[in-house]
Amino acid sequence: MPGGPQKWGGFAEIQARSNGVMQQFFYNELKGGISYDLDRNFTLTLAGGHYATYDFKALSDGPLNTERRLWQQLIINQYLSRLKFEHRFRIEQRWFTFRDGSHPFRNRIRYRLNGFMPLNKRTITEKTAFLSVYDEVFLNPVGPTFERNRFYAGLGYQVDKNWIIQVGWVNQTNYSPATFEKGVFTPQAASGKNNLVLGLTYRINRKSASVEKLPSQPD
Repeated sequence: MPGGPQKWGGFAEIQARSNGVMQQFFYNELKGGISYDLDRNFTLTLAGGHYATYDFKALSDGPLNTERRLWQQLIINQYLSRLKFEHRFRIEQRWFTFRDGSHPFRNRIRYRLNGFMPLNKRTITEKTAFLSVYDEVFLNPVGPTFERNRFYAGLGYQVDKNWIIQVGWVNQTNYSPATFEKGVFTPQAASGKNNLVLGLTYRINRKSASVEKLPSQPD
């Protein structure tokens, strides 16, 4: 039914990050939002979250900084026979609180191209193994424009209508701006980190659950 309840959706996510496997935790996220499917190929989302970064050597001292974030998002899906693509466009508003008492505000624009390939079926539905690869760029409208790049490659399995398991590798590279101070030019610098990603997703069962829905990660 056009405009009916099957077009509305939502998500909630809890995430933790560490410098080792189940040790040296330094970061956590709590976020959620609502979505509306214009049709099979177009989805709008409004979401928000709370983020905290810690010094893993002194967790009891509290967070180094916290962030409240609101974002608006458009997803465009392409189903090309066995190969599927997701284009995700996101605009973020970010409010920070640092330990020194400062409260800066920043905007950010993100674009992610995510490709999926089912391995044992032509569609990603129940009991389907699949490959997932994406690259996402993070842009600062104030500058420096190119702020971050995130690349992911992984393997997933959709167990049934509700559960999806994914494991993969992600490389995240942050870029610092070039500077010219006291007559000395310092070029743009990049620092990267490789991480192992383990994801477990639960979807609320819908009447339309038999229709192929791409198993994209909310983050």
